[in-house]
Amino acid sequence: MDYTLLRLLHIGTVYVTLALFLLRGVWMLLDSPRLQQRWVKIVPHVNDTLLLAAAIGLLIVGGIDPLEQPWLIAKIIGLLTYIGLGTLALKRGRTKAVRVKAFVAALGVFAYIVAVAVTKQVIPGVG
Repeated sequence: MDYTLLRLLHIGTVYVTLALFLLRGVWMLLDSPRLQQRWVKIVPHVNDTLLLAAAIGLLIVGGIDPLEQPWLIAKIIGLLTYIGLGTLALKRGRTKAVRVKAFVAALGVFAYIVAVAVTKQVIPGVG
């Protein structure tokens, strides 16, 4: 697959990931039963699998070693943090207060990941 096509797929799935996370977060805040719908438990995982596959494809097609790129290491660490916080926000948080704090923190980490991707800097805005 072409690098440009993979990049477009990657960016598109990032938008879908954010939209689905925001939607599920709002439903969590409202205690909506919609959060338990079957598609809500499947579609985000399918999208995130496409997102990860496109990222790996970009590395392969671009001949990039993520261990040699500090900004990619930062994105990976950010991703793992986002996943942990997202799980806490939508599933594992024992109280609503914990889920809300995790949701807000996950959105902050998401913004950091995007900023790192755009700037290719571990600390966006510096350097």
